[in-house]
Amino acid sequence: QVQLVESGGGLVHTGGSLRLSCAVFGHIADFDSIHWYRQAPGMQRELVATLTQRGTTDSQPSVKGRFTISRDNAKNTVYLQMNNLKPADTAVYYCNVKGPYLNPYDYWGRGTQVTVSS
Repeated sequence: QVQLVESGGGLVHTGGSLRLSCAVFGHIADFDSIHWYRQAPGMQRELVATLTQRGTTDSQPSVKGRFTISRDNAKNTVYLQMNNLKPADTAVYYCNVKGPYLNPYDYWGRGTQVTVSS
């Protein structure tokens, strides 16, 4: 049984920073990619940042230069460092891990709320 548990959300002012954590409980073999998604009220869930098995990263244009995805293998934890936060970043943030083509899986956490006040 694999569980992803997000933490680190909260209320910050515009321009502030938060670091989200995603603790991975259970064994995940040969993951393909790890992602952070977010969903604002009344909006569809959107991809925020990606970290591949090879270590490459990518993020959506609206957060480039402000958000950084990283991983601590020793702690089985994935992070999303968010700087210069804006009210448009307000959403529930979810951690997601996807398996490779030959062993597909798709695990999600329950999310953590991030609220940025103007």
